[in-house]
Amino acid sequence: MKKFFAMLTAASLLMTACGGGSVDKKSEPVELHVSAAASLTDAMNELATLYAKDNPDVKIVFNFGSSGALQQAIENGGQADLFYSAAQKQMDALDKAGELADGTRRNLLRNEVVLIVPNDSALTLTNFADVVTVDKIALGEPKGVPVGQYSEEIFNALGIADAVKSRAVYGSDVRQVLAWVETGEVDCGVVYATDAAVSDKVKVVAAAPEGSHKPVVYPAAVVKSSKQIDAAKKFLDFTASDVARKVFEKFGFKIVE
Repeated sequence: MKKFFAMLTAASLLMTACGGGSVDKKSEPVELHVSAAASLTDAMNELATLYAKDNPDVKIVFNFGSSGALQQAIENGGQADLFYSAAQKQMDALDKAGELADGTRRNLLRNEVVLIVPNDSALTLTNFADVVTVDKIALGEPKGVPVGQYSEEIFNALGIADAVKSRAVYGSDVRQVLAWVETGEVDCGVVYATDAAVSDKVKVVAAAPEGSHKPVVYPAAVVKSSKQIDAAKKFLDFTASDVARKVFEKFGFKIVE
């Protein structure tokens, strides 16, 4: 009898060790860290909500900021599974450094550059060349903020770059530029059309002259160091889907065909 019980206990222990128990362990939730240009804030937050409905086991954690700052963070080992840039320059740098997962880079969106003033502004600005008449203009810092990069190209094309620099106040990202115009801390500012569209405190007075700057294209890619490559690719595919397209268009973005 003792021998029988000993054999029974051993069999029970073996089943437990081999996973023969009846308790099912749920898979751990996936946390995706998404670094995205500040101008994508509203659209991306809405997309994350939609994505969660069909993917409750995935948590999207955003890091919004200037594309240049996000690029540097990734290069310095910062946690990021995906990168959505507001310009090719920053994505090119990561690509050259071998920081992108092979075959994941794609162009997603287009945008436009516009000149804005506070809603209650009494200024009569009608085009970008008129900014030489103001005291302060808010711009993105051109080295790391894509909208600042585009602004610099525009003012160089118009031949007024030096006059603009003496009036410029530089923001750390496009949303800071927008905020300064909203509060009237500056006379005008240069932002994307999508940023102007989400604010009821500013008005657009001019669009950038045709051909005065490089096309505003938003590339996206999975970061090579991601430990959730498959989940990251799935979210990237979602942001290129028809569902996502409607959300981006709602916020004024144009889709790269």
